[in-house]
Amino acid sequence: MTESEFLKSVIPFKDKVFRLAKRLLVSTEEAEDATQELYFKLWRNKSKIADYKNVEAFAMTMTKNYCYDRLKSKQASNLTLVHSNYKEKDTSLEKKVEQRDSVSKVHELIEQLPEQQKLIIQMRDIEQYEFDEICEMTGMKPTAVRVALSRARKTIREQLLKTHQYGVI
Repeated sequence: MTESEFLKSVIPFKDKVFRLAKRLLVSTEEAEDATQELYFKLWRNKSKIADYKNVEAFAMTMTKNYCYDRLKSKQASNLTLVHSNYKEKDTSLEKKVEQRDSVSKVHELIEQLPEQQKLIIQMRDIEQYEFDEICEMTGMKPTAVRVALSRARKTIREQLLKTHQYGVI
C-alpha cells in the first residue's frame, strides 16, 4: 500500500477518531496524542488494512481500546472540559450564557455516565454512527446498544430537567 492509498483510506475519518478520543480522554492534548498513536499503528500495519471490511470501524475500535488503556494506566492528567460550539448571531448575552451552561451541563452529565453508555451516546448522537456500526465496533448486540442508549438519554434528560426546574414549584 502506497502512502497516497493509505491516506485516502484513513484520512476521511480522522476527525471522528479525534472526537471519540476527546470524549473519552477529555483533554485535547490527550486526544491528539491518541489520534497520532492510532495513525502510527495503522501505518505500521498498512499491509493488513485491505483485509478489513470496514477500516473506519476498526480504527474506532482501536481508538476506544487505546483510550481505555490510557485511562486505566492513570497517565492521563487532570482534565477539564471546554465547549465552544455556540457562535450564534443576534442572540442576547443572557441566552448565550444559558445555552453555554446547558451544553456544559450535558457534557458533564455524559461524563458521569457509565463507560459503556458514554461510548454509545458519543458514537450515536455525536458521531452519528448507525446502530449496526456501533454493534460492530463495540461487539454488543443491537438490543443491548439500543437499551444502553435509551438509558443514557433518559438519565441525561432527567438530570437536565431537574437542573432547569430547580426552585420552580
